[in-house]
Amino acid sequence: MYTHLVEQKIITMNNLFNSNTSALILRLSLATVLLVHSLYLKLVVFTLAGTAQFFASIGLPEMLAYFVFVVEAVAGLALLLGFKTRLFSVLVIPVLLGATWAHSTNGWLFTNTGGGWEYPLLLTLLAVVQAGLGDGKYAISTYLSSIRQLARS
Repeated sequence: MYTHLVEQKIITMNNLFNSNTSALILRLSLATVLLVHSLYLKLVVFTLAGTAQFFASIGLPEMLAYFVFVVEAVAGLALLLGFKTRLFSVLVIPVLLGATWAHSTNGWLFTNTGGGWEYPLLLTLLAVVQAGLGDGKYAISTYLSSIRQLARS
């Protein structure tokens, strides 16, 4: 009886812990961070003009702030839906590396004044992993692809 319960739990865990579920969890997590950082932090808290001023203060063109905002928001939405996950994960990597650079003088911890570089570096690595995993089973791209295949047959 005990052996059967252990086998059943292992089967259940295998159903839960797989690359499709992992891709979904990672995709939703990364999407949430990108959307919060763009739509809330840059748009509401700092405002786009304030974000542009920050970019200028660290030697970057102010216009780049608007580009970064759009990339984060669009990539966040695409990742949330699971639309062209690899493309949008790769697209956001330079933005996240830029954030890592922007915070590099503040020290390691993101809790430091001005935020450290550990968090944006982690997000960069998560985007790399997401690009490797791709859409996964639970994504709109996968769903649309299966509909196209059914329509062809």
